Amino acid sequence: MTQPAVETADLMRRVEQLVDAAANRYRITVQVANRAKRRRYEDLSDDDGNFKPVLRAIFEMSDELNEPEIIGD
Repeated sequence: MTQPAVETADLMRRVEQLVDAAANRYRITVQVANRAKRRRYEDLSDDDGNFKPVLRAIFEMSDELNEPEIIGD
């Protein structure tokens, strides 16, 4: 199983957005790590299974930051 190619520039842009939006760099880093850890064990049948959990968490969190309407109650 190979990991799909990730645009480095896009990944870095998303990380910078997360860090800029956070009040504390340490806290956002821990949040990304916790989400990656949780998603790793929760979702065994996912559509982005080829992405590593940390990359998937970064993409999800930056999407939530940019598009808050995708977050459901």
